[in-house]
Amino acid sequence: MKQRYNRLTVIKNLIKKNRIDNQDTLLNLLKEEGYTVTQATLSRDLKMLKVGKISDGWSGYYYSLPDNDLVAESEKSYIQDVRRGVVSMEFSGNIGVIKTREGHANSVAVGLEALALPEILGTLAGDDTIIVILREGMTKEDLQESFKARIPAVDD
Repeated sequence: MKQRYNRLTVIKNLIKKNRIDNQDTLLNLLKEEGYTVTQATLSRDLKMLKVGKISDGWSGYYYSLPDNDLVAESEKSYIQDVRRGVVSMEFSGNIGVIKTREGHANSVAVGLEALALPEILGTLAGDDTIIVILREGMTKEDLQESFKARIPAVDD
């Protein structure tokens, strides 16, 4: 888990310091920094960081990080929804059940999707229950680590 957060920091720094227009270029720069990852992992990392492509106005598009103030405000709202709603989590393999307060399942699921936790492949919400499907190779412990880092005060 620590490796992922270190890699995310390196990706942010590379995007800030370089004009990167495709994933191959970014993969090569990461390799120079000592990180060998697959294209699929890099795509998840870019999604988690909310990286987008913007036009330079004349020759193409390049990666850009979002405005931190806007992201921080938006994430605060989603984090509050998750904190307010989660009651418990239980897993069997890569499928989990998150129990929420009555009527909170949808807002918690929307929050989890918006926060783009890399462990979560998808969610399905009812009234007070969310089914969570973890990505291949991810575990409940990986998700708990992400919760501790991104959504403090939510325990299993």
